[in-house]
Amino acid sequence: MSQNSNPRPAALSRWLWAVALLVIGVVAVGGITRLTESGLSITEWRPVSGVLPPLTEAGWQAEFEKYKQIPEYKAINLGMTLDGFKAIFFWEWLHRILGRLVGMALLVPLAWYAWRRAIPSGYGWRLFALAALVGLQGAIGWWMVASGLEYRTDVSHFRLATHLLTALFLLAGLVWTARDLTALADSPGARPARLTGTAMLVIAILFVQLLLGAWVAGLNAGYVASTWPLMNDHFVPEGIDWAGGAWFAVTNDPFLIHFLHRWWSWVAALALLLLARQLLRRGARTEATLLILVVAAQMMLGILTVVTGVSMWIAVLHQVTGAILVAIAAASLHRLGRAAA
Repeated sequence: MSQNSNPRPAALSRWLWAVALLVIGVVAVGGITRLTESGLSITEWRPVSGVLPPLTEAGWQAEFEKYKQIPEYKAINLGMTLDGFKAIFFWEWLHRILGRLVGMALLVPLAWYAWRRAIPSGYGWRLFALAALVGLQGAIGWWMVASGLEYRTDVSHFRLATHLLTALFLLAGLVWTARDLTALADSPGARPARLTGTAMLVIAILFVQLLLGAWVAGLNAGYVASTWPLMNDHFVPEGIDWAGGAWFAVTNDPFLIHFLHRWWSWVAALALLLLARQLLRRGARTEATLLILVVAAQMMLGILTVVTGVSMWIAVLHQVTGAILVAIAAASLHRLGRAAA
């Protein structure tokens, strides 16, 4: 091991921003995978051998035969051609490959920087935790897929939400750490930013909205109404099933979850706009401007997703913008927390 300690916070920050962009790319492909109903096309978890897709016609037929054994094929895609199977296989395979790429993009440079002793004191454990989170995310992804292989024709919306929210937590962690390292590069005495009370409140509000959005995706709840602001001519939609109790409806009914996601978005938008106002008062014009722009874009895309009957590319852009919103919110809350540090 190199004997000379040579911290390089600026280089580490640029590396983490690059990984954050990769994570946003994975979220985008994950959205396409969900909207094309491709997520159950690969019925095994093979972290190493699964890197390569089938390379022969016999290999493709073998994969297709495995897919034919699960409920989704028997109930929804019965009679699908091999070419149709190849199309859905591609998106799930690409999603898994990009997930592996994120892992490698974290682990390999982390090992290099550690060997070069370029990691500033106190940051090694945090960088290792971010790398470990990618491994955990892979396991959560398979846990999600497994929920749709035996008895269901889709994956559990609870597991899908866990998978997506873990990815967004990783993204926020990458951005926060990159910002800490940038501050350290600018001033060797800089301390890590802290989470303020305002930050915790904003995170809680945003978490609820992201959770509801993940449930909407998992339950295909976006399709239950294609009008805005009313849902099928009603403010509170008809069709909510209260038979299992209020909690069951809140966590499982597509009409109610769509309704809650639609209107909680205004609470989230207000919280983020008030955050932008606070940032402007502190002179953080860049963060405030980006926050205002991305909130406006996300609200518009949410409405367009509804009124177009969940047009795939608009819905994907809505999910990607949601990830960008998380990244900008993390950077904004970090700016707020620098004063606390």
